[in-house]
Amino acid sequence: MKNKNIKIDLSDCPGCINFNIRKAMRAVSQHYDKIMAPTGLRGTQFTILTVLGRAESLTITELAECLVMDRTTLTRNLKPLEKEGYLNVLPGLEDKRSRRIELTRAGKRAQKNALPYWREAQNEMVDFMGKANAKRFIGDLQVAAMSHERA
Repeated sequence: MKNKNIKIDLSDCPGCINFNIRKAMRAVSQHYDKIMAPTGLRGTQFTILTVLGRAESLTITELAECLVMDRTTLTRNLKPLEKEGYLNVLPGLEDKRSRRIELTRAGKRAQKNALPYWREAQNEMVDFMGKANAKRFIGDLQVAAMSHERA
């Protein structure tokens, strides 16, 4: 049985943005994953398919930069999608040592089929937060992401 009343004293690092964003991220990810479960995709996989669907092809480095992920983590996340036939990992066009990723027809279909589930999860989050709060929150997150790009 889970005890939801556990209190941990974080008074030595009050208002820690990192802790609170990661905690919220895990809760939000679980929400999207639960609603998207019938598609067989996790929210992170849906995001990868969506980004790849907007580009003809991207190198692993370009995709990692777009998603603000390290290449090792991205490569680990690509393997199940490749195994399902949703994407192809091919040699680079200019540098054969690099790898480029292309979405397959099956990947496009999986992304399209998952889109209504993603919309449901998204709408529930916006309803929970309120439209104005959700819009402001997205703006704040974009500012935080831009600060990462400058670093």
